[in-house]
Amino acid sequence: MYSYRYRFIFAVFAILLSLGVAIAALHDFSGINSTDPTQKMYEDFNKAFLNHWRARTGVEVTVKQARSKSGVPIRAVVDGLDVVSLALSYDPVALQKSSKFMLPHWVKPLPQNTPFTSTIVFIVRKGNPKGLRDWNDLTRSEVEVVTSDPKNSSSARWNYLAAWGYAFRQSGGSNTAALEFVKKLFANVKVMDSGTRGSVNTFVERGVGDVLLAWENEAHLLAKEGNGDKFEIVTPSLSILAEPTVSVISDVADQAGAHEIAKAYIDYLYSTKAQDIAGKHYYRPRDEKVIAKYAMQFPQIELFTIDEVFGGWKEAQNVHFSNGGVFDQMQGSRADPATGEAG
Repeated sequence: MYSYRYRFIFAVFAILLSLGVAIAALHDFSGINSTDPTQKMYEDFNKAFLNHWRARTGVEVTVKQARSKSGVPIRAVVDGLDVVSLALSYDPVALQKSSKFMLPHWVKPLPQNTPFTSTIVFIVRKGNPKGLRDWNDLTRSEVEVVTSDPKNSSSARWNYLAAWGYAFRQSGGSNTAALEFVKKLFANVKVMDSGTRGSVNTFVERGVGDVLLAWENEAHLLAKEGNGDKFEIVTPSLSILAEPTVSVISDVADQAGAHEIAKAYIDYLYSTKAQDIAGKHYYRPRDEKVIAKYAMQFPQIELFTIDEVFGGWKEAQNVHFSNGGVFDQMQGSRADPATGEAG
């Protein structure tokens, strides 16, 4: 296909949804591994892709992973290629306002919004001494919940939205009921660390709290691989569908040969091989056959999307987490929290 050796360096943000620092911290504190598990997943995926591309074209390519702290979209300038990949799904909307960063037309449509998913579950101490089974249990007066601050932590926003969506659905679609439910749940958060690293430390190292809200893949790695004698996972009846965004926003499409490789990289995320790699790292694959293979590690759970309950990430951000939004009002920074009902 090519008569020359083309060296393509593609910067991949290996944390997705701002979890890199948080998960790396989780591993540091649990003592099982100091490497970000999503980074580890992409390391496995990158090896598979390089083999795939070499077999397909005979061309050697190089994939370099880049990292950023939680909540910050990454911009990597590598060998003249400007590549941005995104942490939160509302980031593409913001970046499209810039004339420099445009979402390449070939990135969409994808087979699904994202190549794999996760959700929010509970990590409890071994034996589940408080008998926590569902979101309602987290509002009991004797239960202490551990989560970080949704104003500062993108991971905590998923926790907050999962709880809100549960109450919204259970009440038949009442934002007032959802607000009251989330207020009760957050009243049980005695220490609200600024980031996920702090909340994991609070729960794991300091031994504070009865339940830690976490991504499902984090929970597996903490409760099963390294600390099976200390923690276990509780899957609630209903939670949010977490979809890690995979995007490329850059001038890469204009580079000779780069367009095809970058597109192939994204397409390969949906291959059976890549889906299997995601399953091994405790993400829920999109491929039905692959997820059936890992059915034992993924309990059945009803999932709602952020679009269904909140109208998308942009709307959720504006209504709930902007200055003076519902979360601020709920925390008492405004006079009347009832006026913060999301529409």
